[in-house]
Amino acid sequence: MTANAWLAAVDPGRSKCGLVLADGGSLTLLEAAILVPEEAQALIAHWRRQGLASVVLGNGTGSGDWQRRLGALGLQVELVDERGTTLRARQRYWDLNGRWHWRRWLPAGLRLPPRDIDDVVAQLLLERHLGERLERQELTVWRRLPALRTGPSP
Repeated sequence: MTANAWLAAVDPGRSKCGLVLADGGSLTLLEAAILVPEEAQALIAHWRRQGLASVVLGNGTGSGDWQRRLGALGLQVELVDERGTTLRARQRYWDLNGRWHWRRWLPAGLRLPPRDIDDVVAQLLLERHLGERLERQELTVWRRLPALRTGPSP
Protein backbone atom coordinates (compact mmCIF):
# COMPACT_ATOMS: atom_id res chain seq x y z
CA MET A 1 0.00 0.00 0.00
CA THR A 2 1.23 3.47 -0.78
CA ALA A 3 0.63 6.33 1.57
CA ASN A 4 -1.04 8.25 -1.28
CA ALA A 5 -3.95 5.78 -1.12
CA TRP A 6 -4.76 6.72 2.48
CA LEU A 7 -8.09 8.36 3.17
CA ALA A 8 -9.30 9.67 6.51
CA ALA A 9 -12.65 10.81 7.85
CA VAL A 10 -13.60 12.78 10.94
CA ASP A 11 -16.93 12.95 12.73
CA PRO A 12 -16.28 16.28 14.46
CA GLY A 13 -17.47 17.14 17.91
CA ARG A 14 -16.68 19.52 20.72
CA SER A 15 -16.04 16.87 23.38
CA LYS A 16 -15.18 13.80 21.26
CA CYS A 17 -14.43 12.97 17.65
CA GLY A 18 -14.65 9.79 15.63
CA LEU A 19 -11.80 9.13 13.19
CA VAL A 20 -10.99 6.45 10.65
CA LEU A 21 -8.05 5.86 8.35
CA ALA A 22 -8.60 3.68 5.31
CA ASP A 23 -6.63 2.30 2.40
CA GLY A 24 -8.40 3.71 -0.65
CA GLY A 25 -7.00 0.99 -2.90
CA SER A 26 -8.38 -1.99 -0.99
CA LEU A 27 -11.25 -0.09 0.70
CA THR A 28 -10.17 -1.47 4.06
CA LEU A 29 -10.10 0.38 7.36
CA LEU A 30 -6.65 0.57 8.90
CA GLU A 31 -7.36 2.44 12.14
CA ALA A 32 -10.32 3.82 14.05
CA ALA A 33 -10.46 6.05 17.11
CA ILE A 34 -12.73 8.03 19.38
CA LEU A 35 -10.70 10.79 20.97
CA VAL A 36 -11.00 14.20 22.53
CA PRO A 37 -10.40 16.92 19.88
CA GLU A 38 -6.78 17.67 20.87
CA GLU A 39 -5.75 14.00 20.68
CA ALA A 40 -7.70 13.57 17.44
CA GLN A 41 -5.79 16.46 15.88
CA ALA A 42 -2.48 14.93 17.03
CA LEU A 43 -3.39 11.58 15.46
CA ILE A 44 -4.35 13.25 12.18
CA ALA A 45 -1.06 15.16 12.23
CA HIS A 46 0.73 11.82 12.65
CA TRP A 47 -1.18 10.40 9.66
CA ARG A 48 -0.27 13.55 7.71
CA ARG A 49 3.44 12.93 8.36
CA GLN A 50 2.89 9.40 7.02
CA GLY A 51 1.48 10.76 3.74
CA LEU A 52 -2.22 11.53 4.27
CA ALA A 53 -3.27 14.39 1.99
CA SER A 54 -7.03 14.77 2.39
CA VAL A 55 -9.73 14.27 4.99
CA VAL A 56 -13.47 13.82 4.70
CA LEU A 57 -15.21 15.91 7.36
CA GLY A 58 -18.81 15.76 8.53
CA ASN A 59 -20.52 19.13 8.19
CA GLY A 60 -22.22 19.04 11.61
CA THR A 61 -21.28 20.31 15.06
CA GLY A 62 -17.85 21.91 15.18
CA SER A 63 -17.04 21.42 11.50
CA GLY A 64 -15.96 25.06 10.98
CA ASP A 65 -13.32 24.81 13.69
CA TRP A 66 -12.16 21.46 12.32
CA GLN A 67 -11.87 22.88 8.80
CA ARG A 68 -9.43 25.47 10.16
CA ARG A 69 -7.49 22.86 12.18
CA LEU A 70 -7.12 20.52 9.20
CA GLY A 71 -6.24 23.37 6.85
CA ALA A 72 -3.48 24.43 9.23
CA LEU A 73 -2.03 20.91 8.86
CA GLY A 74 -1.94 21.38 5.09
CA LEU A 75 -4.72 18.88 4.43
CA GLN A 76 -7.36 19.12 1.75
CA VAL A 77 -10.82 18.97 3.38
CA GLU A 78 -13.92 17.51 1.73
CA LEU A 79 -17.17 18.32 3.54
CA VAL A 80 -19.84 15.61 3.59
CA ASP A 81 -23.45 15.90 4.72
CA GLU A 82 -23.75 13.98 7.97
CA ARG A 83 -27.54 14.02 8.31
CA GLY A 84 -28.85 10.66 9.51
CA THR A 85 -25.44 9.12 10.11
CA THR A 86 -25.91 8.56 13.84
CA LEU A 87 -29.01 6.42 13.31
CA ARG A 88 -27.36 4.56 10.43
CA ALA A 89 -24.24 4.03 12.59
CA ARG A 90 -26.33 2.31 15.27
CA GLN A 91 -27.55 -0.21 12.71
CA ARG A 92 -24.07 -0.63 11.21
CA TYR A 93 -22.61 -1.23 14.68
CA TRP A 94 -24.91 -4.23 15.12
CA ASP A 95 -24.15 -5.43 11.58
CA LEU A 96 -20.43 -5.35 12.41
CA ASN A 97 -20.61 -6.81 15.91
CA GLY A 98 -23.70 -8.99 15.91
CA ARG A 99 -26.60 -8.91 18.34
CA TRP A 100 -25.73 -10.97 21.37
CA HIS A 101 -27.83 -12.57 24.03
CA TRP A 102 -31.05 -10.80 24.89
CA ARG A 103 -30.34 -7.79 22.63
CA ARG A 104 -31.24 -9.79 19.53
CA TRP A 105 -34.89 -9.82 20.67
CA LEU A 106 -35.17 -6.04 21.01
CA PRO A 107 -36.75 -4.03 18.20
CA ALA A 108 -34.12 -2.21 16.13
CA GLY A 109 -35.11 1.21 17.51
CA LEU A 110 -34.42 0.11 21.08
CA ARG A 111 -31.00 -1.42 20.43
CA LEU A 112 -28.37 1.01 21.68
CA PRO A 113 -24.70 0.07 21.23
CA PRO A 114 -22.81 -0.48 24.49
CA ARG A 115 -20.12 2.04 23.50
CA ASP A 116 -19.72 5.34 21.66
CA ILE A 117 -20.02 4.90 17.89
CA ASP A 118 -18.39 8.08 16.59
CA ASP A 119 -15.82 5.95 14.72
CA VAL A 120 -18.63 4.15 12.89
CA VAL A 121 -20.12 7.54 11.97
CA ALA A 122 -16.73 8.56 10.53
CA GLN A 123 -16.68 5.34 8.54
CA LEU A 124 -20.14 6.10 7.14
CA LEU A 125 -19.02 9.62 6.17
CA LEU A 126 -16.08 8.18 4.22
CA GLU A 127 -18.34 5.59 2.58
CA ARG A 128 -20.81 8.33 1.63
CA HIS A 129 -17.97 10.30 0.05
CA LEU A 130 -16.56 7.30 -1.84
CA GLY A 131 -19.86 5.72 -2.79
CA GLU A 132 -18.36 2.40 -1.66
CA ARG A 133 -18.63 0.26 1.46
CA LEU A 134 -15.42 -0.16 3.46
CA GLU A 135 -14.26 -3.46 4.92
CA ARG A 136 -13.81 -3.42 8.67
CA GLN A 137 -11.81 -6.41 9.76
CA GLU A 138 -10.72 -7.13 13.32
CA LEU A 139 -9.93 -3.57 14.28
CA THR A 140 -9.01 -2.08 17.61
CA VAL A 141 -10.90 1.13 18.27
CA TRP A 142 -8.92 3.60 20.35
CA ARG A 143 -11.07 5.20 23.00
CA ARG A 144 -9.34 7.72 25.19
CA LEU A 145 -12.04 9.88 26.64
CA PRO A 146 -12.24 11.65 29.98
CA ALA A 147 -14.31 9.88 32.60
CA LEU A 148 -17.85 11.22 32.62
CA ARG A 149 -19.31 12.11 36.00
CA THR A 150 -22.55 10.24 36.64
CA GLY A 151 -23.44 11.80 39.96
CA PRO A 152 -23.12 15.08 41.81
CA SER A 153 -19.64 16.24 42.67
CA PRO A 154 -18.54 15.68 46.29
